[in-house]
Amino acid sequence: MDSARRWNGWGHPDTDYPLPAEALLFLHQKLGAATPLPEVGLDAVVETVPPSRVEAHPLLDTGAEPRIRHARGQSLPDWLAMKSGLYGCFPDAVAFPENRDQLVELLTLAREKRYCLIPYGGGTSVAGHINPRQQPMPVITVDMGRMNRLIAIDKESQIATFGAGVAGPALEAQLRGQGYTLGHYPQSFELSTLGGWVASRSSGQQSLHYGRIEQLFAGGKLETFDGCLEIAPIPASAAGIDLRELVMGSEGRIGILSEVDLRISPLPEKEAFYVAFLPSWDQGVAVVRRAAQQRIGLSMLRLSNPLETYTQLRLAGHASAIALLERYLRLRGNRVGTGGAEGATLLTFGITGSRSQHGATLRQLKKLIRQGRGAYVGTLLGKRWQHGRFRFPYLRESLWQQGYMVDTLETCTPWSNVTPLMHAIETSLREELADEQEEVHVFSHLSHVYPQGSSIYTTYLFRAAQTPAATLERWQRLKQKASRVVVEQGGTISHQHGVGKDHAPYLRTEKGEYGVQRMAQICGLFDGQQQLNPGTLLND
Repeated sequence: MDSARRWNGWGHPDTDYPLPAEALLFLHQKLGAATPLPEVGLDAVVETVPPSRVEAHPLLDTGAEPRIRHARGQSLPDWLAMKSGLYGCFPDAVAFPENRDQLVELLTLAREKRYCLIPYGGGTSVAGHINPRQQPMPVITVDMGRMNRLIAIDKESQIATFGAGVAGPALEAQLRGQGYTLGHYPQSFELSTLGGWVASRSSGQQSLHYGRIEQLFAGGKLETFDGCLEIAPIPASAAGIDLRELVMGSEGRIGILSEVDLRISPLPEKEAFYVAFLPSWDQGVAVVRRAAQQRIGLSMLRLSNPLETYTQLRLAGHASAIALLERYLRLRGNRVGTGGAEGATLLTFGITGSRSQHGATLRQLKKLIRQGRGAYVGTLLGKRWQHGRFRFPYLRESLWQQGYMVDTLETCTPWSNVTPLMHAIETSLREELADEQEEVHVFSHLSHVYPQGSSIYTTYLFRAAQTPAATLERWQRLKQKASRVVVEQGGTISHQHGVGKDHAPYLRTEKGEYGVQRMAQICGLFDGQQQLNPGTLLND
């Protein structure tokens, strides 16, 4: 258990993301003044933890604080529960296996005693993956954090084997000591774990170069009630159904990963991040679509729509520097908007690889930017993005302390539907609380692009209500409305966050009744009594 982490929020207490005065003024203008919700202390929550229902066992910790720290993830409902102390449900125990033998012992114990098991990596889920629910069977949360070592590395084949509980920074540190990298950088990189990436089909910020977890996951060991499903890290095979696909996205419903084989890469000779501005959203979309379809050798492309561009510049503070930037952009024909759908779009892109390839790739993209009448502004803003790329979740704490709620949702859709779906999502969120005379500030960006389409990542901010329960009701309205729009208008319910419990009700629209039934049957083959993370992935 990492006691150095915040018990009721994101990350480490000694790291923060202060809200500049200009940013607070901006929020007051957009949403109105807000009142922070009250918080309770850890000691008060400890008093609410009920007695455990499990029998004493050397692998099980039934202490109140470990159970509190493993009861919730990092979604907005989780924050409301943690800050208010209104958890509703706790696991009955937490296990911290240190090796495969102990993990297998836990599975045997769970089958014998009829316990439920919930795999816990870094606790970063924003879709309810790790939240226990009230049920007759006792619940054990399995914290995989101690199975975190580099087990083997085959440099000739570029395959590395890790314990599934290794977090992003520790994984990269162990690989870099050998001259390699995985290159998988989700925004949750600081805390999330390898097993969680595989189980939820994670996507990293530089997936254009390194690939999503689908391309990086070579094989490994999945511990099940009936034995170990071992997948050899063969580069390619025509031998029937690819069992890797069975494991990826399974979200703890068929077993628990103990070891993962990864396809790694040598450390790049050069890596840099750049920024450009395009005059309009349509021109920006055209540039990133052409870059993806021409398969230009980038590692990252991120396009903020005009409102996100405007918001980012306002929230950044540094008013004088931003004014100079906006003056320069006007001279180049890129006028930053004033808070609406019109105005310049911010394009952030990365190039990773050999030095010779780096220059050629930069020239290719700069040509597309010129064709789109854009303004290339170099690496200064790109370096700032790189420096703060994993700090954005800390901004949630600063906003919370001022009474503002922030949440995100994401999807993926074909290029022909990207702009219509983005507008539909934003409109649904912007209008949903109108009957309460509450404004919702909404903006989006494209975070992962493909030749056939793109993800859409939408952020929305709104004021806290007078109570945690009323604030949760506001979030539920927003989340449900936008989720229905996503699946009914041609998007996936999740591109990178996974399904969990929050998205499970929408899976039928995407997969179809027959598809969901077959998924349930597969889970039933591995877990006939629904003891493995029940309610997650499937709304059973």
